[in-house]
Amino acid sequence: MAKVSKNAKTNRQAQEGSKDYVKVITAEKSAKSGAYQFREKIIHKDLVKDYLATKKQ
Repeated sequence: MAKVSKNAKTNRQAQEGSKDYVKVITAEKSAKSGAYQFREKIIHKDLVKDYLATKKQ
């Protein structure tokens, strides 16, 4: 079995949709300790405004 280089071209067509997703990081203040907690979520780039609007309510 042959080795595959780390720099070898892979199936790029399978990864085309991955550019449509972004990581959203929100800071939330804990009511108990007052410290900030950072929440990370990966969502589709078209849904970012909706996601942030629901988090502020």
